[in-house]
Amino acid sequence: IVTCLVLYLLAEFDDAANLLAANPDATTISIDEPAEIPKNQHGRLQEPGREEDDELLGTDDSDKTELLAGQKKSAPFWTFDYYQTFFDVDTYQVLDRIKGSVFPVPGKNFVRLYIRSNPDLYGPFWICATLVFTIAVSGNLSNFFIHLGKPTYHYVPEFRKVSIAATTIYAYAWLVPLALWGFLMWRNSKVMNIVSYSFLEIVCVYGYSLFIYIPTAILWIIPQKVVRWVLVMFSLCLSGSVLVMTFWPAVRDDNRRIALATVGTIVLLHALLAVGCLAYFFDAPELDFPAPIIPAHNGTTVITKSQ
Repeated sequence: IVTCLVLYLLAEFDDAANLLAANPDATTISIDEPAEIPKNQHGRLQEPGREEDDELLGTDDSDKTELLAGQKKSAPFWTFDYYQTFFDVDTYQVLDRIKGSVFPVPGKNFVRLYIRSNPDLYGPFWICATLVFTIAVSGNLSNFFIHLGKPTYHYVPEFRKVSIAATTIYAYAWLVPLALWGFLMWRNSKVMNIVSYSFLEIVCVYGYSLFIYIPTAILWIIPQKVVRWVLVMFSLCLSGSVLVMTFWPAVRDDNRRIALATVGTIVLLHALLAVGCLAYFFDAPELDFPAPIIPAHNGTTVITKSQ
């Protein structure tokens, strides 16, 4: 039986060799190596420059992330395990995301590079909390140094600045991402190429983009308006560029006017936050102190005019 099997295989190989000799251009298939699947097998041809957009938006990675996320078992929202996933980051990840928000790389998407694999709320929450106390404390110190040396000035800490700063910062860090997320979802139903980030990803981007204002608020203690405005413009350019490079690729395929208006609104709201904090907490108007009353020797009183 073995001999017959060997003879049969030899006959098959001889027939194959004869066929190849007769037709050298014939296509052969190897069973050891799988056939290579062409890349970019989408329903349409890849347009020029489309690969760059896909790379910026991270559509390929997002599909893989969504597939892997679907395999994970999500806990019910009323359990502690559900919210624990939003804070599942280590120190190196947080520091890397902070570094990416302070030193943005042109042409790189912040969500794709740092956020999409594991969005978190730990960094945005503590960045906002640190910024609240930094602005409140620095604003009180700035007011103290401005009126230092005036005999009629009595320093009183303004604790209400903490609550005002907390309301402003956290409202901006949550309500603006919520509005932007809803807008992207709405435009996604009208324009096929619009990519909608998740609400958690948008909150991450906004939270980490506010980190640059922490050292800026400390330097705002310097009682020089020129220095303060240079610092606020520098910080606005850094943090605003992170937002623009993140959200512009997502809306660039929309109507041109709508895309520009969306990005312009994002930058305008970001600028209003920075300028508003500087104007309210640091550029306080001069206080109108009451004129001191100096008693005279003849029993009358003399009112001096305060400068």
